[in-house]
Amino acid sequence: MLAFHTDQFRLPLPPGHRFPQEKYRRLRERVVAEVPGIELEVAPAATDGELALAHTPDYVTDVAEGRLDDARQREIGFPWSPEMVERSRRSVGATIAAARVALTQGVAANLAGGTHHASASKGGGFCVFNDIAVASRLMQAEWHRHHRQLLRVAVIDLDVHQGNGTAAIFRDDPTVFTLSLHGEHNFPFRKEPGDLDVPLPDGCTDDPYLEALEGALAQLWHRHETRLPGLVIYLAGADAHEGDRLGRLKLTTAGMAERDRRVFAATRERRIPTVLTMGGGYGRVIDDTVAVQIGTLREAVRSHRLW
Repeated sequence: MLAFHTDQFRLPLPPGHRFPQEKYRRLRERVVAEVPGIELEVAPAATDGELALAHTPDYVTDVAEGRLDDARQREIGFPWSPEMVERSRRSVGATIAAARVALTQGVAANLAGGTHHASASKGGGFCVFNDIAVASRLMQAEWHRHHRQLLRVAVIDLDVHQGNGTAAIFRDDPTVFTLSLHGEHNFPFRKEPGDLDVPLPDGCTDDPYLEALEGALAQLWHRHETRLPGLVIYLAGADAHEGDRLGRLKLTTAGMAERDRRVFAATRERRIPTVLTMGGGYGRVIDDTVAVQIGTLREAVRSHRLW
């Protein structure tokens, strides 16, 4: 299974910054050591034209040229730098590359991505550009060009934080279905309604979480009973884990693994190509987050082999 990585494009963050940049390098190193079924490639950079499929041209230019005002830069959560721009382009490019591969090979992954808080004209929550939205629209354009058919996309967002940017971008777009299970009282505190939102209480444990997931997936397939999506983008945030310092949910490592198994089983059984993005993860112990992500990737490899 192909997976694309971006960890060599590092952000020059101030000491003590809470963004866990180190987890991306550790994840790649553990993939090399522990998951032999994955072939790694460096992510390409998304172009301005690709980014403009989901973002306003003015916003793309302002980011690229460092012209965001202080308020918009603070909302992103990173200081501006050329490295921030490059890393953000690569994060989107990784999901684009993985989507192209998934459409022919069944499953592919971005070892970062899941930047679902970025909307058309602004970023937020450590998200500069929305890789899910850009990749969805580009795959639709390429699919139509080659097949003269509409490619419907479903986003299964299981990051603990609601995908407000993705929901806002696709608010009036019936060709992209946005499903989000998230902490009801967690960031963002002002949610953007998606096609299917499932808010969960603080302290939610494995059994009620998995029951909610099964219900949400059942609704997803029911709403597409006449025509299934042609592509699923799975945002598998590790921050629902009980060891996460920002998540506020209480899923065990076994519960997280079962979550991933059910998502991949559901898309594989329906023969829907699936792109994996890793989303958030802010473990009190960073290796706990990486361990959850390794479990997710192992399930992706298993699904790829069964494809």
